[in-house]
Amino acid sequence: MTDRVRVSALADLPDGRGVRVDVGEHRVALFRIGSDVYAIGDLCTHAEASLAEGEVWDGSVECPRHGAEFDLRTGAPGALPATRPVDVYAADVEDGVVFLHLEEAS
Repeated sequence: MTDRVRVSALADLPDGRGVRVDVGEHRVALFRIGSDVYAIGDLCTHAEASLAEGEVWDGSVECPRHGAEFDLRTGAPGALPATRPVDVYAADVEDGVVFLHLEEAS
């Protein structure tokens, strides 16, 4: 079963940047690109840096510590030193409100 949890107003998320949210035991990095929202595990699988603090471009986020990249859609690493993906969570926007589904989407 999936828990659907309200996490933010869409207008409160900066476009093209990450925001960390903690929902229960889940530490999640939310990224808004235009009207789309992506949600991935916040900790880099290489060195546990916060991905919400990373730079976003072309659908990926770069870890601020060592430069590993992760795809915002799949969580797959796109550049070393990371070799393991981060969790990906389903997020949707309804009436300007962002909801997070806590069951892993992939």
